[in-house]
Amino acid sequence: MTGVSPWTRVRSRLSAQGPTAARILVIAVICWQAALWAGADQPPVFAAIVPLLCLRGDSASSLTALLLRILGVLAGVALGVTVVHFFRPTTAVLAVVIGLALLCGTVISSGTTLNVQVAVTSLLVFANPSPESYGFARLWENALGGAITAVLGPLLWPRDPRREAAALARRCAADLTAGLVRGTRAIGSPEAAYANRTYTLAEAARLRSYGQQARDAEKAMRFNPLRRRHRSEVAELGDRIDRAALAAPHLLALATEVDFFTARDGPTAALTRARTGLLPVAEATARALKALLEGRDPSADTSVARAAVARYAEEDTAPVAVLLRRPFTKILDLCEPPRS
Repeated sequence: MTGVSPWTRVRSRLSAQGPTAARILVIAVICWQAALWAGADQPPVFAAIVPLLCLRGDSASSLTALLLRILGVLAGVALGVTVVHFFRPTTAVLAVVIGLALLCGTVISSGTTLNVQVAVTSLLVFANPSPESYGFARLWENALGGAITAVLGPLLWPRDPRREAAALARRCAADLTAGLVRGTRAIGSPEAAYANRTYTLAEAARLRSYGQQARDAEKAMRFNPLRRRHRSEVAELGDRIDRAALAAPHLLALATEVDFFTARDGPTAALTRARTGLLPVAEATARALKALLEGRDPSADTSVARAAVARYAEEDTAPVAVLLRRPFTKILDLCEPPRS
């Protein structure tokens, strides 16, 4: 984010993380108050800690973290109370408790990250002057906080996957349009061709990530009752983004070929003809991709682009011309309906 003011960066982070922070604040306060109403005789910090540790940017991750925390607390309390009942605290007993807790954490986990909640809870119970009452408080406060978090988490300031997918489609269209036109205009200019290839490497990586981001937005709808009615629309947007993102390798191939031939040959007449002949192709192909991502019929722009490719093929049959127009042909194939 070079050249962006600090205030702009702060606003961007607030926009992205503000809803999650507000959701955590509201649910933590509600958990605290609910625990007081339920009869907590000590400050019910365990109830308020649940949303702090479990709420994530999407409901699926939040519910997984919530379940793992509750199970970890349950196992940790059981382990800690049992050990304290039979043994007094010593270094050897401590090692056994931590070892058993970590072993439990490998079972009660997401499969990729060790759940240390079992060990943390068992040690806190292990070190408390009144283990039984402390363990009971942790259990019921965590259970209450977990129930409130599970109910309110998806309902307060939920993500809007439809808006996210639409924004991804717009960014995908903008990147492809800019990349095609910029790459074509760079033909015959060594500095521009090299800069375009460097930029297109990052651009292609972004394009490849758009499909996964759209699918993540679609998955988030399963746990979001307020947005579930938009599920088919988000799935359709994801399909369009997937198709358009397949153009990333061809966009990178265009940038690579342009840089190679420009660096090898310089501003030759053949490359000048290529730039002149392919610029209408790039513009029409960009319009076809934009139509595809917006859900419109791209056939008119696809026909214009293919006609321009055919004219250029007639004007120049050299191998260089064949290689430079090939990425456009591949991208135009993506714009057409899949064959049944």
